Amino acid sequence: MASAYRRLMTFAPLTARRQPAAAPGGRLIRRVPVWVWRALMAQVGPAERIRFNLDPITTVDYATDLDYAADGIREHRLDVMAPHGEHGPLPVYVYFHGGGWTSGDKSALTKYCASQAAGGMVVVNANYRKATAVGMPQMIEDADSVLAWVRDNIADHGGDPGSIVIGGDSAGGQIAALYTAVVTRRELAAYYGVTPAIAPSSLRGLVQHCSAADLSVLFERGFILSLGFLRMLLPHRARAAASTRSGLRRAARFLSPIEWVSPAHPPTLVTTSERDYFYRSSLNFAERLRANGVRVDSLVYESSRRNTVHTWQQNARFPESQEVYAALRRFVMSVASPEPAATG
Repeated sequence: MASAYRRLMTFAPLTARRQPAAAPGGRLIRRVPVWVWRALMAQVGPAERIRFNLDPITTVDYATDLDYAADGIREHRLDVMAPHGEHGPLPVYVYFHGGGWTSGDKSALTKYCASQAAGGMVVVNANYRKATAVGMPQMIEDADSVLAWVRDNIADHGGDPGSIVIGGDSAGGQIAALYTAVVTRRELAAYYGVTPAIAPSSLRGLVQHCSAADLSVLFERGFILSLGFLRMLLPHRARAAASTRSGLRRAARFLSPIEWVSPAHPPTLVTTSERDYFYRSSLNFAERLRANGVRVDSLVYESSRRNTVHTWQQNARFPESQEVYAALRRFVMSVASPEPAATG
């Protein structure tokens, strides 16, 4: 993912890298269509799965490719990682990989997830169906199925089903944040036709790495991704009304987690960088959360930290990634057993 980002950013001047949503005074960043993104990810995906997982962590127990939907397809598989010799119950961290909603796989995040498990939690690394075949309603359905599996089975792996943090990077961060809103906002749950598998009191926190939590940035002048990414995510019933730019903006409200923030939202950890094209999205989301009285922990890097391109957190060899991991462990442990929040 980070390699694909480096290629995309060759379109942009430094001013756009510092303010990725728009490039005042600079030339426009080319709006990358969905098919170009998919082609880039097809090239870098296999190499990243190998590179990110060098020197595997041996202090955790691995249960891989568990079928959370009992239908036999890879998109409905998850891995569980738990500290070796720990009997729990431990906090549970559920993770959704990125990939522009069209690509990516949990296998690239194995070492990232194992790193968190080694820090004293049970980690679930989940796949989900892609927007090449389905829309956001089905992705939310998959997220809910993952949480239903966690609710019913995670105790067998030493996890506490009443103490869950969910997270993700990039598109996976958007899915994690939107599912959080489904759990805490009844109107959004009704829109997606979901009765959440877990209660708000069990969802103790949200982690956002370079997340697409504010999709309004795609409408800004010069943003790197095309509006086709939004159109492909919409439910079929919403696509006719989204044929115009203004109609798409209205429809995108149901895709954009920032629109559903309330005081009932759980504490959130945000990590981003000025080198991330979703930098402004992350800052906007953190600001909206704080405006609603929600605790926000953040780790924001300046552009001088050259390792911190989009979703650098996946690569454990970077010192900046290790800093994020330490912050994440502190966050998860601090929210693991708070007083339950009220439903909004």
